[in-house]
Amino acid sequence: MLRIESRHNERLREVARLIASSRDRRKSGRCVLEGAHLVEVYVDRMGTPETLVVLDDARERDDVKSLLERVSENRTFIVTRARFAELATLPADVGVLAVVTTPKFAISPAAEFCLLVDDIQDPGNAGSIIRTAAAAGIEQVLLSRHSAFAWAPKVLRAAQGAHFLTNVVEDVDLVAWATSFRAARGRVFATVVDGAPSLYDADFRGRIALAIGSEGRGVSPVLQHAADARITIPMASGSESLNAGAATAVVLFEARRQRVAAPAARDRRR
Repeated sequence: MLRIESRHNERLREVARLIASSRDRRKSGRCVLEGAHLVEVYVDRMGTPETLVVLDDARERDDVKSLLERVSENRTFIVTRARFAELATLPADVGVLAVVTTPKFAISPAAEFCLLVDDIQDPGNAGSIIRTAAAAGIEQVLLSRHSAFAWAPKVLRAAQGAHFLTNVVEDVDLVAWATSFRAARGRVFATVVDGAPSLYDADFRGRIALAIGSEGRGVSPVLQHAADARITIPMASGSESLNAGAATAVVLFEARRQRVAAPAARDRRR
């Protein structure tokens, strides 16, 4: 392990550029994970990070010691609190960050349970949606070309490692994909604020994709037109519409409830 104290060290300056610049992250095909939990999920699912940066004060913490045992010393850098604070977007006590190659997932034509994210702009919402999707068993999350960058620090923090538990594919033409999915006997549901049947009356079994729209506009009219059906979340009179993250959770877990219950019912009939 190499101890770095100078703020002029080129490796640390490179980490700082990746954290600060979306352009640099996209151009280099790398991103930065902050926090032991997020790095641990990456190591479990994807392999060894390119660089591990550890706060000197945190070396004896159990979660950090575990990572140090799993990452080779020539990829590990120990830094002072002052240097770490200059890098991380979180307080220095987070203790560890890692530079990793941004995974490039391909669209799976065989996926049965998909989420379409249509121009979600808020990084916190985007990360929350990815986290909820992974928890609900979504096989792939497809983000439109104008959605928040999935590998930005705020999105990664909000998702808490879920990026590595489901396929996350960016820059997707959702209308073209929905048309192709329907041609292959899949069904697409577009969520809208009102004026559509309740999601509780929809049948979410089989090959399906659920579309969630942006915070202000919702699912675009053209994607709504490309869907098989529109659905809405029934709410008490006078209630405001839910934000995108909350709406995603309601819709996805109703779909999961139906999809889990269907095989169980078949098993009971045998």
